[in-house]
Order: sequence, then C-alpha cells, then structure tokens
Amino acid sequence: MNKNVVLSGVQPTGDLHLGNYLGAIKNFAVMQNENDSLFCVVDLHAITVFQDPKELRNNTYEVIAAYLACGINHQKSTIFNQSQVSGHAELAWILNCICRMGWLNRMTQFKEKSGKNSENVSSGLFTYPTLMAADILLYKATHVPVGSDQKQHLELTRDIAQKFNNDYNSPNFFPLPEPFIEKEISRVMSLRDGNSKMSKSDVSEYSRINLKDDADTILKKIKKSKTADTNMPASMEEINLMPEVNNLLNIFSGVTDKTKNELIMYYEGQNFSNFKKDLSDALIEKITPIGNEIKKLMSDRDNLNQIMAEGVAKARIKSEIVLNEIYDIVGFVKQ
Repeated sequence: MNKNVVLSGVQPTGDLHLGNYLGAIKNFAVMQNENDSLFCVVDLHAITVFQDPKELRNNTYEVIAAYLACGINHQKSTIFNQSQVSGHAELAWILNCICRMGWLNRMTQFKEKSGKNSENVSSGLFTYPTLMAADILLYKATHVPVGSDQKQHLELTRDIAQKFNNDYNSPNFFPLPEPFIEKEISRVMSLRDGNSKMSKSDVSEYSRINLKDDADTILKKIKKSKTADTNMPASMEEINLMPEVNNLLNIFSGVTDKTKNELIMYYEGQNFSNFKKDLSDALIEKITPIGNEIKKLMSDRDNLNQIMAEGVAKARIKSEIVLNEIYDIVGFVKQ
C-alpha cells in the first residue's frame, strides 16, 4: 500500500515560538512515522516581505535545527530549504497561469496583511497562495498539516489542482490534498491577548514563549500572562467566554497528555496562581530541552549543511519526476 505524502513548511522569519511547535512542528514528528514526509524551510515565502539577508540565512539554519530538536528524523523525512529546489518556483509560474485573479482576491490573509496599503505591498505577497500550492502539488502531497489560518490557502490549492486536471484532461493527476488540523491547538494565541495569534512580530516579548527561552523566562512570561478576574470556571461554556484562559488551557493540553476537560475539572474553583505554576512547570519540562538542543545544533553548521544537502538531493529527485510529467502535460518541449 502506498503511503500518504505529507508536506508542510515553516518560514525562517525569526525566533520560533510555542505556536510554531504546537500548531505545526509537534505534529510533524508524529506524522513522519506513517507517511512519506517532506518538511521544508519556506525561504521563498519569507521574502514576500523584505528580510535582512544575514538574518534570513541564520534563521534558515535555525528552523532546520528546530525540526531536528523537536524529533524530526532526517533519515525518515526529507528536510530541505525550498529555494534550493527550483521546481517550486517553476511550478508556481505554471499555477499562476491556472489560478484566477478572483480566487486570489478572496484570500483573507492577504487583506489582513496588506490592510489599506494593498497597492504598495509586493506582488509576491498577493501570489503567495499559488507558491504554496506549488510546494504541495510538486510532490503530489495528499495531506498538509496546517493551522486554521492557512485552511483557505489549502482550499485554493485544491481548486487549482482540480482546474489543472480539468483544463489538461488529466483526471486525478494532482490529488486534492486534505488538511490535517489539530483542532484543540491549531492556533496558539498571544499570552497578552487571547484574540490575537501568537506571533514573532509582536513587539512584546511577553506575548509569546520562544523555543529558546530558558526556565526563568518561561516562568516570568506565564506569571504575567493575562487570565481573568475570577477563579477557574467549571465548564467549557464559561471558558469559551474567556479567550486568554482558553488559550492557556490549549497550551497546557498541548504540552501534556491531559485534555482540557481534565484540566478544568482539576483546577475548578481555584485561583489562577496554582494553574500558572503548574503550566510553567509543564512548559519548562517540554520546551527547555528543545531550546538547548537547538543551541547545540546551531553550533555545528557543517552538520546542518550536510543534513540540508541530503534533503535537497532527495527533494530534487522527487520533484523532477513530477515536474517532467507536468511539462509533458502542458506541452513544453523537453530536450
């Protein structure tokens, strides 16, 4: 039986945080055991907004180190940086010619990121979803671990794949990829505002837990995190009215084997100081070993270069097979 093909990626745009881990990388390590898995550093996506070249290069290594530190095995999975596999950009152009402007105009994330300044943002930011579609379809991926904020882009990928199949009379050439969303923790929110996503771009360091934070820093950030002017409620209905409390419960559940309902039952009626102390302990136990391993791996660039080179070689072989098929279907002359 053929394995499912799983593909996902992380942008190298700064310190990785708890949202990256719980919303994405944690799932990667589990999925690699049962699937043909490809995990890339999406550096082409990163430059839709200007990046300092030195920082971009360093951040690329750091994402590779984080993958490894979080349990992704480079012998089981294909780990690589996107820009080194030219098929991503080549297929993106073909899919730009398949995708309709109206489809891209409906993408809510572009509207959120561009705001009132849409005339001045890069065209790359506008066509970002077709590059994401190329990332996925280049390997005929069947499943894509995504956060809820990327689900619309995956739906667009399915539309593009279906249109390609129809336009070129190639039924089922591209599979229609399915999202894999960890419903409880697919979107980790800010520690300061339960209605805003945890983000590396937030000016406040106290809004997020970075994967390289030490124990004292984690303790301080959780202690200062926003909760509610009450004791722990007894039901999910009440919790749903308290976004910051709900977020902390999601995080607690994500770094332990406990469900949210189990946590609510245990802490029901208690003030939040005990809850925060236990949450801090759980985070320190889970996150600090990852941070220490990232730092250790970052000290050996030769090793990281070797792992990336191996991953790039495997990705190129896989992608070239599919790209040659696409070129033949489209009608390009090959020598």
